[in-house]
Amino acid sequence: MIEKQCTIKEPVSLSGAGLHTGQDVNLTFRPAGPGHGIKFRRIDMEGQPVIDAIADYVVDTSRGTTIQHQGVRVSTIEHTLAAVVGMGIDNILIDVDSAEMPIMDGSAAAFAEALAGAGKVEQDAEREYFEVQTTLTYSDPNRKSEMILVPEDKYRVSTMIDFESRILGTQYASLDDISNFSNEVANCRTFVFLHELEYLIANNLIKGGDISNAIVFVDRLLGQPELDRLATYFGKEKIEVLKEGILNNLELRHHNEPARHKLLDVIGDLALIGMPIKGHVIATRPGHAVNTSFAKLVREQVIQSKQKPSFDIYKTPVYDINDIKRFLPHRPPFLLIDKILEISDNHVIGLKNVTMNEPFFTGHFPDEPVMPGVLQLEAMAQTGGILALHNVPDPENYATYFLKIDNVKFRHKVVPGDTLFLALELISPVRRGIFHTKANAYVNNTLVTEAELMAQIVRKKTPDSNTE
Repeated sequence: MIEKQCTIKEPVSLSGAGLHTGQDVNLTFRPAGPGHGIKFRRIDMEGQPVIDAIADYVVDTSRGTTIQHQGVRVSTIEHTLAAVVGMGIDNILIDVDSAEMPIMDGSAAAFAEALAGAGKVEQDAEREYFEVQTTLTYSDPNRKSEMILVPEDKYRVSTMIDFESRILGTQYASLDDISNFSNEVANCRTFVFLHELEYLIANNLIKGGDISNAIVFVDRLLGQPELDRLATYFGKEKIEVLKEGILNNLELRHHNEPARHKLLDVIGDLALIGMPIKGHVIATRPGHAVNTSFAKLVREQVIQSKQKPSFDIYKTPVYDINDIKRFLPHRPPFLLIDKILEISDNHVIGLKNVTMNEPFFTGHFPDEPVMPGVLQLEAMAQTGGILALHNVPDPENYATYFLKIDNVKFRHKVVPGDTLFLALELISPVRRGIFHTKANAYVNNTLVTEAELMAQIVRKKTPDSNTE
């Protein structure tokens, strides 16, 4: 059965205070078209800029999850994102008039209820999943944390927390079906230890906090003067410590509410991979830093799964080596492409056969030959040079020169025997001889290297050129 992407039927709004700023925040969930994904829009900023909810943009995890891109920042987004994923929404625009999401009661319940009230509608597009094929792991020894994602035919999450405290030790929680999110996880509130709360108060970091929107675990004895001081700070007539070691008169909504809240955070942070998951997440001592680092790792797998084109090595080339020599001034041993398989006004695919006869393997390295990354970039640049010059009637009279290289990533080794496919696309139209391309290199349809390249086409000087 084909699953369809979903959005909400109509806009829905809610308001509350930001946990750390204390400012009033107005948030509106709005329907969005197929393929839109989850995006935030800062309606309080000039031009109402939009930012994608993706792990690439995570900049801070100290007091919640914060993303930022091109000056647009939104923080404490994990509960909002958890509700969107938990309610089965693929495409949504979240308008907010502040840099921080409202804390509400410290859980995702208010967001989930608002989305349920807005209704859900299927769209004319198939839902795409990241279907886990092999186990992915991430660990942080300093935090004693580990994240594992294993193959599963649906999305499941299991968490284990251990604060090595008499008040809050080891707890477990699991969600076997994401459709049960609103009943089993959404209303689980954030929690904090008293010593952490005191630090936050002392540093003026929870202006919007209230002991009714967080479970406070008391991990030391408190005298009445300290209780009275906390009561005054939070505007309460009286504060007590219950026998369970919980500050104030909150009652736990579940016996393992802290573990369930950590599970909620995992769902929210992993929403940043950019698509729904089919797999079982097993999180040991999770936290925003670990969650988002794992989300980045998984997102890389998502990107690679989407970037696996099919190349035909037997295809008749558009340009063979003799044609390439007409375009480029490079000659062996520095001519690093053998064929051009495809070319248009905005893309090109080149091919390089990597053999043990390459002269650079003599020293890089004698016992473990690896193609240098800088030469892979050079092969990309040469392929881009042909893209730049293929519409020029006299390419032999022009040269291309590097201006800039950005966002380079070397993902896998390139070794003798590999066939390197070099795929480049224009990022923007060519202006004043400057062309900007996104370049990917593949071996066996696996992405091995990627970069953004900028170069300029320059006419060569002829012997009779005026040099004055």
